[in-house]
Order: sequence, then structure tokens, then C-alpha cells
Amino acid sequence: MEHALAIEAKSKMQKAIDAFKHELTLIRTGRASAALLDGVEVDAYGSKMRLNQVGTVTAPEARLIVITPWDKNLIHPIEKGIMTSGLDLVPSNDGQVVRVPIPQLNEERRKEMVKLIGKLAEEAKVSIRTTRRHEVEVVKKAQKDGEVPEDDAHKLSAHIQKITDEFCAKVDEALRAKEAEVMEV
Repeated sequence: MEHALAIEAKSKMQKAIDAFKHELTLIRTGRASAALLDGVEVDAYGSKMRLNQVGTVTAPEARLIVITPWDKNLIHPIEKGIMTSGLDLVPSNDGQVVRVPIPQLNEERRKEMVKLIGKLAEEAKVSIRTTRRHEVEVVKKAQKDGEVPEDDAHKLSAHIQKITDEFCAKVDEALRAKEAEVMEV
């Protein structure tokens, strides 16, 4: 049976991976993805709402995202939300739907994206290693307080290190996949 500290470490490390993967979905690759607009907020009904709360977001083509608002009066606020999102996208509408063409990324922009992805990956690894350090300190304190025998403390610390290595490998795997996706022309 796995020790509670190892389970807690896995849980915290998984959260770091999930956050990293979510950040990756927000990075534009030159390919349309509904997740690209997840962070866009729209002024609707007197408050800020997420884009996916005011309409249906789809990517019917590789270079196009289509937003079908549930209320046609929100077409212009949706366009404004996309334009002010910092994603460098230019939406257009036909009175029924908002179309967002996804431009091809140039080589320089692709390289910037790869650097950003690398930075995000390093942040995720730092978070994972911080979790490891915290959990190992808890193990050492438990050993010092006589709650855990020395042999068990060493085994548990080694197990937590093994978990850390596995999660860092998962970050590297996601990093390589996203880098390949960004560099793909």
C-alpha cells in the first residue's frame, strides 16, 4: 500500500501537470482550437463572462474558429472581447456568427512560442520539485519525531523522488509534443 505522503505528492504534482497542460492549450500554434479562446472574456448582461458561456465555440477548419452566440445581441461584445484579449486575432461577423481566422505563424513567432513553452515547462518542473522538497521535509520530520523508522523514511524519500522523476518526464513529453505542434508548418 502506498504511503499517504506519496499519494499527496502525486496529487500535488498532477495539479502542476494539469495547470501546465492547460497553459499549453492557450498557446497559439497556427492551428484552430476552441481552447485557444478559453481565456477570452465578454462584457455581457452587465458583467464579464467567459466566451464559452455566451455561445458555442467550434473549430470547423484547421485555420478557423466559429463562435455562434446564443444571443445575437452579443456579436459585437464577442468581437471586442477577442480583439482585446491579446491573442492578435481579428474576428469578423455576418450577423449570425463570429468567424476568427487563425493566421499562419512566421518562423520568428514560432521560435518565440517555443521559448515561452520551455519557460512554462520549467515553471511546472519547479512546482513539482517544490512539492518533492516539501514532502521529503515532512518525511524527515516524521523520522526525527520517531513516527517513521529510518529505513522506511529512506524508502519513502526515494519513492517520492521516483514520483518526481516520472512527473518531470511527463512535463518533458508534453513540452516536446507542443514544440513539434508549434514548429509544424
